[in-house]
Amino acid sequence: MRDRLQCEFLLVRYVPDTVKNEFVNIGVVLREAGRPEAAEVRFTRDWSRVRCLDPDADVEMLEALENEIRASMADGANDLLGRISDSFSNMLQVTPPKACLAESLPAEMETLSRMYVETRRQREARRLSGRQAIATSMRRQFEAAGVWGLMRKRIAAAQYTQAGDPLRIDCGYRPNGVIRMFHAVSLDGDLEAAKVLAFSAPQLAEGVRRVEQASLELTAVVEPLRSMVSPEALESGAEQDRMEQYRFGVRTMEQSAIRVMTVNDLPRLAERAREELRV
Repeated sequence: MRDRLQCEFLLVRYVPDTVKNEFVNIGVVLREAGRPEAAEVRFTRDWSRVRCLDPDADVEMLEALENEIRASMADGANDLLGRISDSFSNMLQVTPPKACLAESLPAEMETLSRMYVETRRQREARRLSGRQAIATSMRRQFEAAGVWGLMRKRIAAAQYTQAGDPLRIDCGYRPNGVIRMFHAVSLDGDLEAAKVLAFSAPQLAEGVRRVEQASLELTAVVEPLRSMVSPEALESGAEQDRMEQYRFGVRTMEQSAIRVMTVNDLPRLAERAREELRV
């Protein structure tokens, strides 16, 4: 394992009213210790929290500031961050630097941005985009096998669990005495869906036995681990965390008798469905 980089990061905060001292983190500056020119700068792309705090915020100015900081850091300037507070009358503040270790600046910046800058809406969009990609791949494979039109879609868990259950399983079919259900779950950065599915699985299986007089085979389709982890940064703290979270999500679902397959297994799953549905 190669040595990690000694780094430090600072948060850029928007503080429209210094009396109230309410602030929003809008950016992260990450730089390698002793090498100010080796730096990463990232500002938010969702200004909703800033506008909520200050409807008159000059977002264009704030966006331009990101480029200014990046250019200054590339030139090796050390005093720009100190000038920010002076230039903007404390409307912008910079936190004291905090030390961190990183295998690579991009990987560490990804982690810091998620922790300190991304809004809940951005995190939700990230999660949904990952799940949507998996669900789209699932549909295409079942369509290619000619079985999509024969499958149940958006299966309401409430008919098997209890009224008000919002969970809907993406698709499924029944060959003989078993009901096979498939649900897209993204493990990239948000494990909530995996935990919800694991929590629901025992009640769902019991409800299928009661209502359908059949056993349930519930399959979660996830992205392959290698599609989430950057090969050049496998040893970084950020990548290690993502790997552990991925494995935790898999274990959590498997402990609830959920089969976990990746999108690479979809052709085989679709072929089995074609054979069982006799298409």
